[in-house]
Amino acid sequence: MASTSRADALLLRVDQSGKGDYEKIQDAIDAVPSNNKEVVFILVNPGIYNEKIVVPADKPFITLSGSKPNDTVITGSDSGNIFESATFTVLASDFVGRYLTIQNTYGPGAKAVALRVSGDRAAFFGCRILSYQDTLLDDTGRHYYSNCYIEGAVDFIFGNARCHLHTLSEGDASITAQRKESPSEETGFTFLGCKITGVRTAVLGRPWGPYSRVIFALTYMSNAILPQG
Repeated sequence: MASTSRADALLLRVDQSGKGDYEKIQDAIDAVPSNNKEVVFILVNPGIYNEKIVVPADKPFITLSGSKPNDTVITGSDSGNIFESATFTVLASDFVGRYLTIQNTYGPGAKAVALRVSGDRAAFFGCRILSYQDTLLDDTGRHYYSNCYIEGAVDFIFGNARCHLHTLSEGDASITAQRKESPSEETGFTFLGCKITGVRTAVLGRPWGPYSRVIFALTYMSNAILPQG
């Protein structure tokens, strides 16, 4: 695996023009050893990367970083199954994404996930996550989103963060759909210090399970949010 020492971490560079260690992001991820126990930095140079990316469960401790979210774009257009349509899927623990745009450009008419996060202790900083329906599948584990922008129209959701939600819905769609199926489950969504805007009106959420739990605190809500919530 091509690498450069950086303290105790491995450093890999991705560049579409061939000036890095790899030309594709997935190739750099695939180069990380199974059951990795070291921090691996993957630095992605500016470009539009049309890839369907998976970070496998046996490759923890990866940090994937662009320079600016508008310059480093990961894009796809799959639709259908919420677990398989994602442009970017994180199954590993201790993943960090920084300064990236992750998008699904399928548009209206079907579930089209941009980002699926199913590993524990994942964090995203300064990212843009874009789609129309089911933008972010915040699946299982503990996840943190800071200074991110998440855009969609139907059931786009995320965890505890200072982020900006923007609804594209033409009607009264819901922003969240949290799934809690029993009182004993320690799950839920917390939106702390966020901003919510929209093109048309929307409600904060709809229950996906009988015990759904969503909390909005210290959050600015524009008049796109209907008074009934």
